[in-house]
Amino acid sequence: MTEIEAAHQNLTQEAAHARLSFCVEAGANEVFSEEVQNRYQLEAPSSETALVGADEPKQQRNEPARTAPRGNLLREGPPPAFQSAPPALALGDTEAIALAQQIAAGAMSLKALRDGVAGFTGCALSNTAKNLVFDDGNPNARLMLVGEVPGRDEDLEGKPFAGESGRLLDQMLAAIGLKRDDIYLANMLPWRPPGDRQRTPAEQAMCLPFITRQIELCGPDILIFAGGAAAKQMLGVETPLPRLRGQWKAYTDASGRATPALTIFPPDYLLRHPSQKRLAWRDLLALKARLEALPAQSDHV
Repeated sequence: MTEIEAAHQNLTQEAAHARLSFCVEAGANEVFSEEVQNRYQLEAPSSETALVGADEPKQQRNEPARTAPRGNLLREGPPPAFQSAPPALALGDTEAIALAQQIAAGAMSLKALRDGVAGFTGCALSNTAKNLVFDDGNPNARLMLVGEVPGRDEDLEGKPFAGESGRLLDQMLAAIGLKRDDIYLANMLPWRPPGDRQRTPAEQAMCLPFITRQIELCGPDILIFAGGAAAKQMLGVETPLPRLRGQWKAYTDASGRATPALTIFPPDYLLRHPSQKRLAWRDLLALKARLEALPAQSDHV
């Protein structure tokens, strides 16, 4: 009897159900082996494991086994698991991206865009999320804040910036004389990834047409990107968040309209790192000054 089998025999039915539910929510829904595999090990594989299959005898192979060179692999470069190049998108993903682009381009209003996103089935996140998290606040506001991905509270309520992080955001806005009705809120992804895992390149590409069209339809005078991932993707930069926050950049949409954009620490980050609130306060003051400098009459509709 393996250790895993012995551990499972000691579980009650309720505990087993809870563990299984956690694994499904976290996206761990496949079992490959009972043995732990270190797939980041830098040790070169032996000829027995690298060139001969586990179930295939050596004499069945047409060419002799060769031992991989055992030089300094760290000096030669990282293994494929550490390569930074994004993986190629599958054919189904590229078709889903094209469909998302078509839906976004055809939406002439925020309501039409929301309906289009709600009916989009190309992204698997829509199947695992409890609710679509499209927007909140005032779509006619001059200020639009774009977060990264919905969390558990947002998924349950169907609104961006809910729960504890939402309450902190409300406090931040109130500190400079604003409330939710003075701002329009959205996210890069309208669905929560299972278990709050990292979003995949395919998921980013599928959802990008939706948020870019959302910004175009809202047409804010000022954009706020809450978090480094949102800022990097929308502004096309690679600057780390600690150096990017507090900087004003220009976000240019497909029509060529440039909008001043400020990157800030997201509220959930400030909850984990309260010492950074002093920098967040500086960003809020810069935002307040920029808002007050806007002309009384704006082209914003």
